Amino acid sequence: MIYELLRGVRQHFDRFIKDLKPGDLEKAQLGLAHSYSRAKVKFNVNRVDNMVIQAIFLLDTLDKDVNSFAMRVREWYSWHFPELVKIVNDNYLYARVSKIIEDKSKLSEEHIPMLTEVLGDEDKAREVVEAGKASMGQDLSPVDLINVQTFAQRVMDLADYRKKLHDYHVTKMSDIAPNLAALIGEMVGARLISHAGSLTNLAKCPSSTLQILGAEKALFRALKTRGNTPKYGLIFHSSFIGRASAKNKGRIARYLANKCSIASRIDCFAGIN
Repeated sequence: MIYELLRGVRQHFDRFIKDLKPGDLEKAQLGLAHSYSRAKVKFNVNRVDNMVIQAIFLLDTLDKDVNSFAMRVREWYSWHFPELVKIVNDNYLYARVSKIIEDKSKLSEEHIPMLTEVLGDEDKAREVVEAGKASMGQDLSPVDLINVQTFAQRVMDLADYRKKLHDYHVTKMSDIAPNLAALIGEMVGARLISHAGSLTNLAKCPSSTLQILGAEKALFRALKTRGNTPKYGLIFHSSFIGRASAKNKGRIARYLANKCSIASRIDCFAGIN
C-alpha cells in the first residue's frame, strides 16, 4: 500500500505544488542524479580498491604474456644457439643472455664478465662461451639477428615492468587493506577483493562465503550432484593452507576465512565515523 502511494505521489507530483514550473522537476531529478554520481565517484577515489583490482588483472595477464613471449624467444634463438637452452633455464635470464651474445660466432673471453654479471656464476658463463664455440646451430643473417634481439629486449622490458607493477600492487594493498594483506598476503588478498568486486563487498561477505570465493562452479556442481562441497576457493593459495596436512586443510581454511572476514571489515570500515 505504501509503495502504491509513493508511486502515485511521484507520478502526480507536479499537481501538488502550485509554483512548480514546467521543467523544474526534470532539473531536480538531474541534479539529484549528478549529486549521487559525484558521491559515488568520490567514494571510489577515496577507497581506490579498483586500482588493486586492475593491478591484479594486469599482473595475471602479464604473467601469461611474458611466459608466452619468453618461450617464443627461446624457440626463435635456439635455431642459432640450441645449446643455450640447457645451460640457462630461466626465461628472463635467457632473454638477457641472448641479448648479450647476439652472434654466437663472436663469443670470446671478453663476454665472460658480462655473462657472469647476468648469470651470477662464472663457471656457467664460461660454459656458455665454450658451448658457443662448438655450437651446431645455424647462422642467422644480420636482419634476422636484429629481429630476435629486438623481441628479446621487448620481453625484458615487459618483465621489468611486471616487477614494477608488483611493487606498486604491494604498496597499494598495504594502504587499502593492510590487515588483510598481512594475514593472507598481497596477491591472495587482491584476488579476493577482485572476485568480490570491491573491498566493501568482501567486507559484507560472511566468512562461509569468503571461504569458497572462487570455487562457485565446484559448489554448484556439488549441490547438483549431491556430492561433497568444496572446502576452499581462492584462499587455498595461502601459505597457511599449503603447509597444513590434508586432513586439516578444511579446518584451517574455515579458521582463516573467519579471520580474513574480520580483517576485511576492519580495513573497510575502521576509518568511517
